[in-house]
Amino acid sequence: MNPTQRATPTDDQLRKILEFERRQGFKDEAVTGGLDRLLENYLAGNASSVTAEAIGGLGEGGYRQLAMHERNSWLEHVLLALEGRPTRMPRKPQARPRRVAQPAAPPNLDSPVTVLKGLKGHTQPLFEKLDVHTIRDMLLLFPRRHIDYSNLRSIGELTPGEHETIRATVWSANERRLGAKKGSEVTVGDDTGMMKIVWFRNTSVARQLRVNSEVLLSGKVGLYKGRPTFQNPEWEVWDEKAELTHAGRVLPVYPLTSGLHNRTVRRFTRLAIDGYLEMLPETLPESLLKRLDLMGLREAVSQAHYPDSLDNQAKAIHRLALEELLPLQLSVLLRRRLWQESGTADPIHLDDSLQSDFLESLPFTLTGAQQKALAQLLADLDRDLPMSRLLQGDVGSGKTVVAACGLVAAVACGHQAVMMAPTEVLADQHFKTLKEIFDTQGDSTIVEATPPYLSRPLRIALLKGSMKAKEKAHVQEQVEAGEVDIVVGTHALIQDGVGFARLGFAIVDEQHRFGVMQRAALRDKSERSVHMLVMTATPIPRSLYLTLYGDLDVSVIDELPPGRKPISTRWWPPEERDGAYAFLRGQVEAGRQAFVICPLVEASKALQAKAAIEEYERLKSDVYPDLQLELLHGRMAGRDKATAMQRFHSGEAQILVSTSVVEVGIDVPNATVMMIEGADRFGLSQLHQFRGRVGRGADQSYCLLLAEDPSFDAQERLRLLEQTNDGFQLAQADLEMRGPGEFFGTMQSGLPDLRVASLLDTRLIELARGEAEAILTDDPDISKPEHAALSQTVARLFERVSGELH
Repeated sequence: MNPTQRATPTDDQLRKILEFERRQGFKDEAVTGGLDRLLENYLAGNASSVTAEAIGGLGEGGYRQLAMHERNSWLEHVLLALEGRPTRMPRKPQARPRRVAQPAAPPNLDSPVTVLKGLKGHTQPLFEKLDVHTIRDMLLLFPRRHIDYSNLRSIGELTPGEHETIRATVWSANERRLGAKKGSEVTVGDDTGMMKIVWFRNTSVARQLRVNSEVLLSGKVGLYKGRPTFQNPEWEVWDEKAELTHAGRVLPVYPLTSGLHNRTVRRFTRLAIDGYLEMLPETLPESLLKRLDLMGLREAVSQAHYPDSLDNQAKAIHRLALEELLPLQLSVLLRRRLWQESGTADPIHLDDSLQSDFLESLPFTLTGAQQKALAQLLADLDRDLPMSRLLQGDVGSGKTVVAACGLVAAVACGHQAVMMAPTEVLADQHFKTLKEIFDTQGDSTIVEATPPYLSRPLRIALLKGSMKAKEKAHVQEQVEAGEVDIVVGTHALIQDGVGFARLGFAIVDEQHRFGVMQRAALRDKSERSVHMLVMTATPIPRSLYLTLYGDLDVSVIDELPPGRKPISTRWWPPEERDGAYAFLRGQVEAGRQAFVICPLVEASKALQAKAAIEEYERLKSDVYPDLQLELLHGRMAGRDKATAMQRFHSGEAQILVSTSVVEVGIDVPNATVMMIEGADRFGLSQLHQFRGRVGRGADQSYCLLLAEDPSFDAQERLRLLEQTNDGFQLAQADLEMRGPGEFFGTMQSGLPDLRVASLLDTRLIELARGEAEAILTDDPDISKPEHAALSQTVARLFERVSGELH
């Protein structure tokens, strides 16, 4: 045993040992057993207080636990102390906690998809493009469609043109030049014959298929030199113990992105199902599953991907679609209840005699559909529950006069009322229409009428963003003081500086153009709850309004005023363009007026305005140089828009060249021609809205559709428009042809994100509506344990709406 381990070292001995440790590179090898044992003996002897304090700076872990740079720092400090030159004590090293390896948490539904074997590298970003990030996302990446390859045939039984499957033995598999690129050529056979199969631009199949192996091949049967063949079929090596994934079954076809193939997606959805499907919790109550005879969630997900039959696939989709629609219906019903429970509204009652006097003052008689809608409106207003009603009707059906009767009721009961429109053009039109209905005097932004059926004068104001500050401030002061009864305007109505003295009734026109935030802001303009009527001239199919506007009661005006002539509509092919121009000229020379709508430019409003300006200049210089043309587009200043519209209304301008800003609300009875350039770029509903700008007078009106090279789908739209003037029929057709997103265009941000359900499925939506009503009757707060999953989904939907509100 080394004596330095037994005896207490002197200061000189310690100094030499520490210097030797430094020369050795701080390896703790200067003495046997290490420096910590030596230092313990040294401190037990006659160490000076200075040196003892320096050595004590090691901390509990001792010299052994120090890093190399820490050993150097400590050692230099102790050597200086031994020489009688103590320095500032270095920071006491802390003992490092021993790292204990934690066991990795097992993968779960929220684990990244990279836990799936083989999903690494360039494949992961491709799945991210499909919004697939987790195992749960992979399980819910449902196929777009399925192909039934379960029809197993022998080679001798194959029928050209059919989708069929064979089980055969590989005779040869080679790479071959097939056209410009190499591919795979495989010869297979069974007891009834042989056939050659090719995969273009894919040499990997030849490398993967081994001679004498059994393989399943599924595809559309073709003929080559009189013999059956497959081109680029699905394939899978036969394994009687494994479940089929790529061939010989009802095969899923997934949504893809560039670089991602169905075979790859099927491989990873199969891995996700085999490894994680059992982790999916059931989301629908057991009682509902039994009553409606629905699959459980796990079975439905499995059968939606890899169904045993097309019948099972349909049952799976039915269950999954209902699961998506049910929370939507719960949320809209809850929004309706919350609105009704947000406070009481002042009942607005319209005396029968006052109603009769108002209706008799009109120069026309209401249609049956108008009378029904009016009765529903007045019944709602007469309650202390705040009204929340959607009034929809075809173009020219007379929604505004029904709303005007509600305005009369509000004013007669001492309340103020507002009518909010999405554009200044439409706000101007509503202001003009109300002035005509109430026979007001004056052209200022505040006008007054003295209708005989009211006991006092009626004051109507216009408020919009383009008004001069002084003019706007005057209107706001009058409204807040209660000196104005009815205010018509745009978003300017919901600005912070606008207050009301006694707001009781609010109308929002073309409500799908407004966000949740704007409608809520209008409701908040009164201390008490406000009766709310929303209107639209875009007929909305039942399946859509049950989903998007399910919190509203619905009134429908599906009848046009008597004597209204159907608008003659025709698609003019390119070679007849000059004839269309001549027809429009003939109408103008007969004293009529015309609209010309410019082609839709998707990129931006700026480009739309540019296109309108170019079309206006071309028509003005090349086609109608002798006529008076006016231009209207969305980027014009408000006053310029008003001037253009005033010139067209008065007849000074014979042709109005415009973008889609004229889609709703413009009423010029003398206009009999609507010419739509690039008609193939618009949807059916929007084309119908344009067409509805004419036909407002007694003369026959015409709609001329110009399209240079319309696609097949566009031709179908144009033919439908030629055949019918029924907006509800066209709206349903438009929804079916283009889908909900394009049906509303960029105007609607509230469309739900559905993986499986279709907003065209009216029957299933009505089923979901009924089930939602039953759940809320039994469990008003959706708080029972069996409704926990539904409650969480509904809460997420409410959070999304709350996000829109803020």
